[in-house]
This record gives sequence, C-alpha cells and structure tokens, in this order.
Amino acid sequence: MAGESSTRRPLFGGAISTAFPVRFQDVSNIREVPDHQEVLVDPARDESLIFELLDLKGEVEDGGSALWFLRDVANEQDAADNLVVEHSGTIELAGLRSGEAPAVAGTAIGKLAVSKGRQGREAQNIVRLYLANIRLKNAATDVVITAYEPLLINPLSESAQAIAAGPAVPAEQAGCLPMSEVFRLAVMNFDVHDWNLFNGSG
Repeated sequence: MAGESSTRRPLFGGAISTAFPVRFQDVSNIREVPDHQEVLVDPARDESLIFELLDLKGEVEDGGSALWFLRDVANEQDAADNLVVEHSGTIELAGLRSGEAPAVAGTAIGKLAVSKGRQGREAQNIVRLYLANIRLKNAATDVVITAYEPLLINPLSESAQAIAAGPAVPAEQAGCLPMSEVFRLAVMNFDVHDWNLFNGSG
C-alpha cells in the first residue's frame, strides 16, 4: 500500500465534502468549470476526478444506473464503440444516510479509448474509467463521480507532453494511491452538508 493519504476536501462551496489525495488540484483555478461540476486533476499522472450534479434521470432504473451513465460518458467521448465494461457493483457510503440505512452508490468500471480535447482518433489514449452514481431522490439529483486512470498514452496525445508516452507508471511505483482506491475513498466518504445546494442545481 502506498504511503499517500487522503484528506477531506470541500466541494461546491462546502455544501458537499469527500476525501481524496492532495495531489488532485482544482481545475477551476486554471479554466472555467460548469457550476454543476467539480473537476480535479493530477497533472503529473494525467489522472482526474470529476463530481457532477445532474437532474435525476427518472427513466433509468436504479440497478443499472451506473452502467447507463458509463455508456453515456463513452458516447459523449465518441468511445461507445470501444467501451469494454470490466465490472459493476455497489459501494456503501460511510456518512450519507438514506432513511435508516447508509446510502449506496452503484458503480461501473470500463476501459475505453479517448482523445484529449479536440484531438482526433489518431491521438487516442487507453484509459480506465471508474464511475459511481449516488441517487439522491429526495433532492431529485443524480450525483455522478468519475475517475480517469490512463493505462496507455499515445505518443500523438497532448498527454504525452505532460507524462511520457507508452504504458502509465503504476501508482504504487510512483508512491501514489492507486486510482481504484482514490475512487473508492471519494465515493465512500461523499457527504452532503447543505441540502439547499440542490434547490438551485440543474
């Protein structure tokens, strides 16, 4: 296990918090990020963590919601044809309650080929995408948490300028928490402090 620790961090102006390593920096310090998103990135490893608040998709059944969102993200990234679903399951949230029981997030993990920004298919990287969906029905909100872990960096990709082309250096080797663990902690420790946040979201 790597020696890196996670710290509780505020999101959406402190209305929400969760835990992840300090190496993940807030992208809104560099570029504009939509109000319903928090985007954090580790530029040294080209790993990212995204928290989104979306209007509840009532037509999507609870059991398959994480897979539905995974396929939706793949579609948005023009990668629906190469998405390989590796796993789906659930994670129990430590702090957030759903009535008497702990809230549960549906999860899905897939591998896909994606290009950075406006780059074309010739510059695709192979990434593993971890996705969790927390359904806050009382707030009519789908929380979607995604984590991107590059597996293979294309020499033509913009990413190759920040980190070397070829297979990504394993997290343990770099002294970092593996992305699977970063994702698990970010989902498990997700907590809402101010439910008024959802009155104006959408």
